[in-house]
Amino acid sequence: MQDLIWLLPTFPLLGFLSLVLTSGNLPKKVVGAIGAGSIGLSFLTAAMIAYQFLGSGETHLVIEMWAWMAVGNFTPGFSFYLDGLAVVMMLIITGVGFLIHLYSAGFMLDDPSYSRFFSYMNLFVASMLVLVLADNLLLLYLGWEGVGLCSYLLIGFWYEKPENGYAARKAFITTRVGDTSMAIGLFLLFAELGTLNIQEMLHAAETEWAVGSGLAVAASLLLLGGAVGKSAQLPLQTWLPDAMAGPTPISALIHAATMVTAGVYLIARTHVLFELAPNVQLLVAWIGLITLLMAGFTAMTQHDIKRILAYSTISQIGYMFLGLGVGAWSASVFHLMTHAFFKALLFLAAGTVIHSLHHEHNIFKMGGKRKQLPIAFASFMIGSLALAAFPFTSGYFSKDEILIAALEMEGPGMVLWLGGVLGAFLTGIYSFRLVFVVFFGESKGHHEEKEVAGFSMATPLIILMVLALFGGWIQIPVDAVFSHGEVHVQEHHISGLMHAIMISVPLLGIGVSYIFFMSKTFSVDKLMANPLATRLHGFWFSGWGMDALYNFLFVRPFVFLARINKNDLIDAVYALLVEISRVAHVMIGRTQNGQLRWYALSIGGGVVILITLGVVL
Repeated sequence: MQDLIWLLPTFPLLGFLSLVLTSGNLPKKVVGAIGAGSIGLSFLTAAMIAYQFLGSGETHLVIEMWAWMAVGNFTPGFSFYLDGLAVVMMLIITGVGFLIHLYSAGFMLDDPSYSRFFSYMNLFVASMLVLVLADNLLLLYLGWEGVGLCSYLLIGFWYEKPENGYAARKAFITTRVGDTSMAIGLFLLFAELGTLNIQEMLHAAETEWAVGSGLAVAASLLLLGGAVGKSAQLPLQTWLPDAMAGPTPISALIHAATMVTAGVYLIARTHVLFELAPNVQLLVAWIGLITLLMAGFTAMTQHDIKRILAYSTISQIGYMFLGLGVGAWSASVFHLMTHAFFKALLFLAAGTVIHSLHHEHNIFKMGGKRKQLPIAFASFMIGSLALAAFPFTSGYFSKDEILIAALEMEGPGMVLWLGGVLGAFLTGIYSFRLVFVVFFGESKGHHEEKEVAGFSMATPLIILMVLALFGGWIQIPVDAVFSHGEVHVQEHHISGLMHAIMISVPLLGIGVSYIFFMSKTFSVDKLMANPLATRLHGFWFSGWGMDALYNFLFVRPFVFLARINKNDLIDAVYALLVEISRVAHVMIGRTQNGQLRWYALSIGGGVVILITLGVVL
């Protein structure tokens, strides 16, 4: 294991360097082989490491590569920490990542920037692997910033369109707010605990800080700031829907399966800090609940196929935050894994639909596509069932664990559970609204198109369909990572009625979607004739007005100040200093006239002034 683990980020990093240094001059087949092949090699390596580690009986391993720097007693290294959580994350990143790279080899084939696309994707996977394997927070932060950079580059991949550049900048700036919070948190942790080694830091925090300590609260709040930025949770969730400007495989890999779950991983990895700050941990639950409900209502109003899935992603990560907040650490990581399966499936299937229908995104311009697009239809049906937590699909098992944990929590547990159940109802509505509108009813256009899905695009969809259906039966080895993990998973004390409610509510949501969008028993147009419904629809469609609010609070004042300062007052101050210096230089220069009598008078006058000052003072 020690001899192999360094290869995990090295393969994609070498792929990145190969593609960048050849400047797009390689044949596309070679580019695809390097881009997807490097991730495939990483997955095979990860599988070998996981097999050896899980069979060794070890709970964790530290693999020290080399020292990064030595500044006083601060000596962070390029060292990797392997435990059950790291194993799960590296398999998701490389496994799902390979499938998406394989899909991209066909999907992006006609793009002139084919090589640039794969170079960015390879760099992203390398950065993400560094993030989840790092044994210290500084190395984790290096990977954290690396995935942020790749997200910016990939959202704005088609930079010829100004709106894509805007979306990339919006994502970059919004996540930088969270990253700044996280950086300050690292400063605080090092200043107070003397180390950024994750395990040493957590042990020192347990030893030195009492539960509810102000330092524990401050540190966990600052890390939470980083997590909500990267994972698109309230109040920094507004960047993710606009991130759909990038190519669809990017949405699948970065903005659904891996990068946006980095905040979930960060909280799970540093869970001891949050256990020392119970109020902050509860705040995590409330943030997750509010975010999942807001995103669920918004998803019901969207008409862009990718934006529906984007808001769905925000909602599902909200479930993960809810699980973290109620102490269901293992269940949250479990949902992270199952979500990677079914959401990657849905995004790739959406890419097939968009590709086959000449880049059409509006679901209301589709309709009746189940026969024209059979693979996409099967993918959407299975992915939507898992998303809606249909019994015995992958999403059912993981979401059920989170809701049970919320119900068993003392205090606000019942309210959190009710909110989570309502979110499941909304999920059933918006997920099957998409299915019914796109694949059933009458065709609204694109009557003769055939499905564009060759081997490289169809194979990942088929594999992900299997994982979305049966991935819930996978046992993830994370119980030993978290305090009281096994006890929490094994002992549940809820009634059969509560189980029945959790099963039936998503089905009820699917039923509501059916009677509105499939059987047309109730008319959406008649519902929208109601002024209140129209206002609510507009409010939800806008993402609850969050963009407008931030535009009012931050963008407009900034633009106003920029216009006032268009001539740059700061530069004017420096220009004044320059002018004063120039005038002084001219005046002093005039005193150097070459006349000895003038020099003697100046010296004498200066001596008189100095003597006078000496006498007076």
